[in-house]
Amino acid sequence: MKLTAIIEREGGGYVSLCPELDIASQGDTIELARDNLREALELFFESASAEEIKRRLHNDIFVTQVEVTVG
Repeated sequence: MKLTAIIEREGGGYVSLCPELDIASQGDTIELARDNLREALELFFESASAEEIKRRLHNDIFVTQVEVTVG
């Protein structure tokens, strides 16, 4: 299954988020944040019931950018 990983710098590390399931993790590097998120997602799928997965999984996630005027 392919899911979205949004990773952003926070303080001295990185935070990773999967918006389809609203599951997050973190790491000292981008790669570690991504790997930790993958592990968190795998643990979720191992322990969650089919009903919980269905309830939490949002399939229509769109990541884009918008331009705004500032000042």
